[in-house]
Amino acid sequence: MNKVRTRFAPSPTGYMHVGNLRTALYTYLIAKHNNGDFILRIEDTDQDRFVEGALDIIYNTLEITGLKHDEGPDIGGPVGPYVQSERNSNGVYLEYAKKLVEKGEAYYCFCSKERLDELKNKCEASGKVYKYDKHCLSLSKSEIEEKLAAEIPYVIRQNNPETGTTTFEDEIYGDITVDNSELDDMILIKSDGFPTYNFANVVDDHLMGITHVVRGSEYLSSAPKYNRLYNAFGWDIPVYVHCPPIMKDIHNKLSKRNGDASFEDLMKKGYLKDAILNYIALLGWNPGTEKEIFSLNELVEIFDYKSINKSPAIFDNVKLKWMNGEYIKKLTIEEFNKLALPYYKQVIKKDLDFLKISDLLHKRIEIFSEIPEIVTFFESLPEYSADLYVHKKMKTTFENSLESLEKILPKLESIDDWSFENIEKACMDLVSELGVKNGIVLWPVRTAVSGEKVSPGGAYEIAEILGKSETINRIKIGIDKLKAVQ
Repeated sequence: MNKVRTRFAPSPTGYMHVGNLRTALYTYLIAKHNNGDFILRIEDTDQDRFVEGALDIIYNTLEITGLKHDEGPDIGGPVGPYVQSERNSNGVYLEYAKKLVEKGEAYYCFCSKERLDELKNKCEASGKVYKYDKHCLSLSKSEIEEKLAAEIPYVIRQNNPETGTTTFEDEIYGDITVDNSELDDMILIKSDGFPTYNFANVVDDHLMGITHVVRGSEYLSSAPKYNRLYNAFGWDIPVYVHCPPIMKDIHNKLSKRNGDASFEDLMKKGYLKDAILNYIALLGWNPGTEKEIFSLNELVEIFDYKSINKSPAIFDNVKLKWMNGEYIKKLTIEEFNKLALPYYKQVIKKDLDFLKISDLLHKRIEIFSEIPEIVTFFESLPEYSADLYVHKKMKTTFENSLESLEKILPKLESIDDWSFENIEKACMDLVSELGVKNGIVLWPVRTAVSGEKVSPGGAYEIAEILGKSETINRIKIGIDKLKAVQ
């Protein structure tokens, strides 16, 4: 068997959406599972859709995710150039299109836009699917030469049969047969001299020795036309792996045109790249076990494209958040703190011990973008209701909460060495003196220093991070609140 060679061939038209990244991942995994080559090719034949900066997004995403290509525009290789506009400048597509014309498998079409619009309108009026009527196929050689000499604009069309059937084999969907009467004579070379995507990718896949082609199931209907091109040239047909669509729900596809999350968006929201990649791997593929957390190397080891599902995959944000939380838990506290720091700085301007805050949050959050809302109370005490002091389970009331705060205040004020241990000792001494359960003291203190119903860490941790002066100030505010409701 030939060496496995796969290609990721994005168009530089904007962000790297989730479907694109899944194609890149599966393409990479197929190559690396078989010790093959993973190639990056840029398909920019649709010049109108080119977006400035999109190439950088493609390169950056592949680098961040660790999907390193073996050949590509930035690193070269034996079958370059790897950008279709550059290949077009070399005349490669026109050369191969003309070979098909010579074989009778393609033909020049000089039809004007007006004629094509009229044909389309007639088809729609009669309820038929629009299909070119092979009008220019009957032109004689001399008529063609005359029109070419007169520089009349033209396209080159594939000459598909109108009778019989074409069958192709897909690794996921099996054998698919279509009536040739349904095949349109698709354009191979456009009037601007650029090849269509449909033609360029066939020529390039052959010349680059691509053995496996991974793409979305929306291209299933085009596969017969691709196969007729391969057969017309006498080339080997690659293994097709058509992936099911990724849906945002049972009715709507995930789409960058609809503003659905791109890889960059997910990273900005605080998802870890390894978690994103792991989750995307499971959108349409199943390892056949209960295990769900995989490193990229583990995916390379176990990935079998024949296990890709036919049915659409639902992009489940809840599942992605859970998986991201699992990856966050695996970080060291130092790694977590480094990643969390920009989120702390969004809301905390004070010079606090962020490593201690990270210690409180490390196992609590699922995405980093949750951090600012959780930690903003460290910067300033939120406006809160005295009702927070009343807690049925802790058995706290306005009265005993006020007593606890009034009696803990002098103990905290007398601490010289402000530390977790000394704060804890002061609170537990008061618990002993009052002869009450811990919650009677600790719930009011925690409430006073945080102003939140729920907070990361308890009274000791928060007071230690806030420092003596701020803690005492917040206890006094708590006392005033409680006195106001007595």
